[in-house]
Amino acid sequence: MIIKKYIGKTETEAIETAKKELGNSIVIMNVKEVKSKGLFSVFRGKCVEITVALEEEQEKYSTFRKETATVRTKENNVKENVGTEESKSIEEKLENLQNLLVTRLKAEEDNDEKQGAVLHNEKEMITGREQDEDDTAMDEKENEYLRFIKLLYNMMVDNEVDERYANQIIEGLDRSYKPGQTYDQLLANVYQRLVLKFGKTMGIAPATEGPKVVLFIGPTGVGKTTTIAKLASMFSLEQKKKVVLLTTDTYRIAAAEQLRTYANILQVPFRVIYTEEELATAVKDFYQSDYIFVDTTGHSHQNEEQNNNIEKLINCLKELAEVQKFLVLSTTTKYKDIIKIVDSYSAITDYELIFTKLDETYTLGNMLNVKLYTGKGIAYVTCGQNVPDDIESFDPQTIVKQLLGGKRQ
Repeated sequence: MIIKKYIGKTETEAIETAKKELGNSIVIMNVKEVKSKGLFSVFRGKCVEITVALEEEQEKYSTFRKETATVRTKENNVKENVGTEESKSIEEKLENLQNLLVTRLKAEEDNDEKQGAVLHNEKEMITGREQDEDDTAMDEKENEYLRFIKLLYNMMVDNEVDERYANQIIEGLDRSYKPGQTYDQLLANVYQRLVLKFGKTMGIAPATEGPKVVLFIGPTGVGKTTTIAKLASMFSLEQKKKVVLLTTDTYRIAAAEQLRTYANILQVPFRVIYTEEELATAVKDFYQSDYIFVDTTGHSHQNEEQNNNIEKLINCLKELAEVQKFLVLSTTTKYKDIIKIVDSYSAITDYELIFTKLDETYTLGNMLNVKLYTGKGIAYVTCGQNVPDDIESFDPQTIVKQLLGGKRQ
């Protein structure tokens, strides 16, 4: 299979370009508007980018998979090298963020200068004497520290971190505070605390024997089917594993057909499942595979019947294979709703978390909220509709930087 991107002024133009190069057998996987690139892009307006796939003969297909794996390996090596360099110094990692905080603190100091002078005069009137120089310097340091803490707190709350969790983080920082600590030391402290609170999971792990059955659960509209396609591409193309796609979502015909299309493109087995017995049979039929990805019906967390159906599916698998469950959530969901959702699924089974649609929101506080509320690990995040590109393993450092006011890269 070949997966390539083409750009045109319109969708039709981009498709025509793709067909000229790859032929009429292409499958359109994604369409989106993009900004024009180049020196005179400001005069061109927006273009349309399409992602297409094409199945090739086996020999060409194998060559493509090897080339893709080689490229990915090089990219991973680059990322590992970058990660090694970053781990040398937290201060270096946070340099831009530190500068941002210091700049904002300086602005607050300028704004509060008059108010501080008034308070100082009032204090002199009450005590009848001036403060000792050392005491004054200490007061100034304490005020700077308090302004810094307030700024960190406000940044987290602005990112929709729940106030009780923001308070817990600040209280922990306050307990470990030592006089004379610099801004970068304080920032590194809170940064490390947040990274540790997130932790890191291993993602999808192979079974010790037989296939690993990976069950994806969650409400409607969070992107389960697309997420499964991305992961299937990752394991099938890059890791060359034997992957099987199953769906129990018989309520939405489009969902089953979408997954069937991805299965055809990836050249992996696909089956629609209607009962627990059929699911058990499928696991036995594909026992020689490495991974069996199961897409389940998205439903309201208030639907008890559907919750019971999910529980039955999970129970029927217990004696057949190792099962790993992922609750797929959207970062755009309101905090109160997302808590109700995780409560509902926690009553059914244990799970790990996948967060989708990071590209559709400016605030990522819900990720920390849910992590601290449930204690569940976050395995993957997605940030777009492109298959297989827009998914990656969860990186707590990246999210923490954004929670503390850093810009997205």
